[in-house]
Amino acid sequence: MATFQTNASYLNTIITNASLQRTTRPTTATFQVNNKRSFRGCVSSNDVLIECKDIYKSFEEKEILRGVSFKIHDGEAVGIIGPSGTGKSTVLKIMAGLLTPDKGDVFIRGKKRHGLVSDEEIFGLRIGLVFQSASLFDSLSVRENVGFRLYEKSNMSDNEIEESVRENLAAVGLKGVEDRLPSELSGGMKKRVALARSIIFDNTKEAIEPEVLLYDEPTAGLDPIASTVVEDLIRSVHLKGEDGVGEVGHNIASYVVVTHQHSTIKRAVDRLLFLHEGKVVWEGRTHEFTTSTNPIVKQFASGSLDGPIRY
Repeated sequence: MATFQTNASYLNTIITNASLQRTTRPTTATFQVNNKRSFRGCVSSNDVLIECKDIYKSFEEKEILRGVSFKIHDGEAVGIIGPSGTGKSTVLKIMAGLLTPDKGDVFIRGKKRHGLVSDEEIFGLRIGLVFQSASLFDSLSVRENVGFRLYEKSNMSDNEIEESVRENLAAVGLKGVEDRLPSELSGGMKKRVALARSIIFDNTKEAIEPEVLLYDEPTAGLDPIASTVVEDLIRSVHLKGEDGVGEVGHNIASYVVVTHQHSTIKRAVDRLLFLHEGKVVWEGRTHEFTTSTNPIVKQFASGSLDGPIRY
């Protein structure tokens, strides 16, 4: 395998987005999602994986986040929704450690993060980020894209990496595409390749999977059928048991999805955080979204032009 001529430290930060090794696991129990699928729920009082507390962030003169606070618990499938430009993707990048807040604190399993992911190593959690654009390297094959982090930093042999790449591609419904370039893939296939890259792990290390995955608009630009495929894959790679995908990705505890899509809200998440004008103005279960009396949520859910949301 040829050595990639890249800034490996930076690119691995972007791809791994917080390779934070987990050393202990709290007691877990099973609870039902959508009446048919099982997630791992945590019964420990210390089940908070990520906490954002009173986060502020500005870019030049524009204030994007204005006091955002929330917690992500072990076993959760969380959606971050809201109008365009309200800071959803910014929150995701702060959670992943790719941006630092101007004010406020981020806690990873109770430990305060002081800088970017490259500035420190926090034991207790691994975080992965799947970008809206899929962020594949155009000049690399699908095999090289999915296995990039392992080729750069793992002690696995090339044959072991290639086998792992095949397994993870199969887990997201792709077979026989290893030698293709990103330009030869459809938009939906690119999203699935990015998902395969996010769940691949180094089997020479004790902590093998990202414990939390963050998805930035995973169905943006996809047709309804391709969106459904991706939404169901987001669910399935995090599941255990007969509805899951076997051993691949089975230790991923929680995930967070930033989305505008109502179908993604219904199919892929169970709890919602609604951001408006840089603040969390509502949170609740997915089934409460369309019946909320909050005027901001009600307008967004109905698509009405009348209401507090203005463009």
